[in-house]
Amino acid sequence: QVQLVESGGGLVQAGGSLRLSCVASGRAFSLNVMGWYRQAPKKQRELVATITRSGTISYADSVLGRFSISRDNAKNTVYLQMNSLKPEDTADYYCNALDYVRSVYWGQGTQVTVSS
Repeated sequence: QVQLVESGGGLVQAGGSLRLSCVASGRAFSLNVMGWYRQAPKKQRELVATITRSGTISYADSVLGRFSISRDNAKNTVYLQMNSLKPEDTADYYCNALDYVRSVYWGQGTQVTVSS
C-alpha cells in the first residue's frame, strides 16, 4: 500500500505563486507515475501534470508555461510549482500515483484559492 499526503495549498492573489508538495510513504519504491489532478466546484476532476520516475513530464494545456512539476525520488516526493495563478485555478488539488502494476493511489487533497 501507498499513502500520499499533500501540503502547500492556501489562499493567494491572482498572479501569485504557490508550491504544492506530496510525500509518498509505504511502498513508495513501487511508484512509476506521480502527478496532480484538480477539481473545481461542480466540475469534474482533471489532470494537471504528471511525471514518471525517469522524468518524463506532461502538462494540461491550461497550465502549460505557468506550472512546473518535479520529483525527488530519494524523498518520494512530487512538487507542483504554480506561478501566475488565475482565479480559474481555484480547486482542490489531489496528488495521484500509479505503480508498476497499475494500482492507483490518491491523496486527500489540498485546497487552492486564487482571489481576483
